[in-house]
Amino acid sequence: PTPHSPLPTPHSPLNLVRVGDPNQAINSTFTPADPIYFREFCGVCDRLGKLATMDQAGRSTRIIIAAANFALEWVNSFYQLKNQPSSSPPFRSQNIRPVNTSDPQTNPNPLPVGRGLELYTPRDIYHTVELLSQRVIELFTQNPKEISGAILVRENRQGRWLGEMLTPVCKEHKITLYDVGESDRRSHIPQEMLGLLQFCDRPHSPDYLKAALEVLVQRQLIPTQDLNALASLPEEFLYPSPLAELQTDTVKKSAHLCRSLLRARLELPLYQLIAFLALTLKYDQAELATADKLAQRVNQQITENNSMEAMLCALSEIVTSERFEAVETDDLDARYTRGGQLTIITMHKAKGLDWDYVFMPFLHENLIPGKFWVPPKSQFLGDFTLSEVARAQIRTAIHGESNIPNVSQAWEQAKHLKTSEEYRLLYVAMTRAKRLLWMSASQQAPFTWSKPENLQEQAPCPVFSALTRQFPKCVVTLAT
Repeated sequence: PTPHSPLPTPHSPLNLVRVGDPNQAINSTFTPADPIYFREFCGVCDRLGKLATMDQAGRSTRIIIAAANFALEWVNSFYQLKNQPSSSPPFRSQNIRPVNTSDPQTNPNPLPVGRGLELYTPRDIYHTVELLSQRVIELFTQNPKEISGAILVRENRQGRWLGEMLTPVCKEHKITLYDVGESDRRSHIPQEMLGLLQFCDRPHSPDYLKAALEVLVQRQLIPTQDLNALASLPEEFLYPSPLAELQTDTVKKSAHLCRSLLRARLELPLYQLIAFLALTLKYDQAELATADKLAQRVNQQITENNSMEAMLCALSEIVTSERFEAVETDDLDARYTRGGQLTIITMHKAKGLDWDYVFMPFLHENLIPGKFWVPPKSQFLGDFTLSEVARAQIRTAIHGESNIPNVSQAWEQAKHLKTSEEYRLLYVAMTRAKRLLWMSASQQAPFTWSKPENLQEQAPCPVFSALTRQFPKCVVTLAT
């Protein structure tokens, strides 16, 4: 209250203020971040004449703001044209404007680097890496310690592949490359330890054997193979009798590694098991430090009851009740946006962050907006996924709508929500860039990034195609 205003009483009306952007809310299922809640709040305030809109932003250069505004309006127009007119569009209509020249923030709406927006159509994903590497080298050799850059990917598998391809280039030119996905995988260490220890405790369990084999496959210690066949008969797999069918070399290698885990369970004390498993999985330095931290915590918890059962209970509690914090060798503050660093990060994790230069490769229609794929074994129910149908029906009930959609209506609604989420994710990713937004959609790309070597023709993301038509001066012509 001001000196001349009355003090509030317990019965004074309260003012509720919410600051946010429904177009930056990605998820729309089972989350309080569903844009529908904020849109309803804004609608109520608007009807009461109490809605104030902040439509200015100083983070990005003007061409990036123009591209983001165009993408938003194009998606809404396209959505209304191609989908049910009654469906709510993915975005709340808004037009972001640059701030005034007198704005007090540091370097508002900075000048663009190059064209500010650069659109590429490489031949394939390898050509994409070549073009991206050239641009990174040009940018990072100018002011290596003062600028920041990030490569935003849709899937962690894309980031892992890019990290492998870019590591030699970055080392040669002394550019720091930080793969966020590789760092985050350390938080899976408790789950991996639990899976292997459960197998050591009950090796006759098909489920535990399969879980252990999955960890070994993921860590690339054994080749990919039919794990269900191996786990169906644990004793025959681990200790084949003379009458059993001869095992292939791949199966023999897998069985030998599993037997070594069981032998360690018999020969080592409990407090050394996690360290042994970490070495067996060939963890790197940071992962070993995380495993050591985990071992110390578990050993402290089982001091009074030093048994395998107590160890499994402690690990299960860590896995299910909280996110185990991995050991970071560097500082935690701003580790994603350090100057002189090129960060590989997913679009989801990039929300709330920004960089001078943002690279967005592999913008293909099969991922953005993508589509639901119904496995053949599930098609006996119909051409839909039961979980998505149920989720759409529950969402309708939670939002207080009177008519619960039937299966076909719920399936269409689920596809609508999926498309909307992907386009909002793309919008969030585009608005992370300050001075340069680099986007590409190669003509050939893998259908699934679990097999990046299998290339085929891929259609670009519709928004990317629309941007190339709207901003032709930003399209970079490539030599044939």
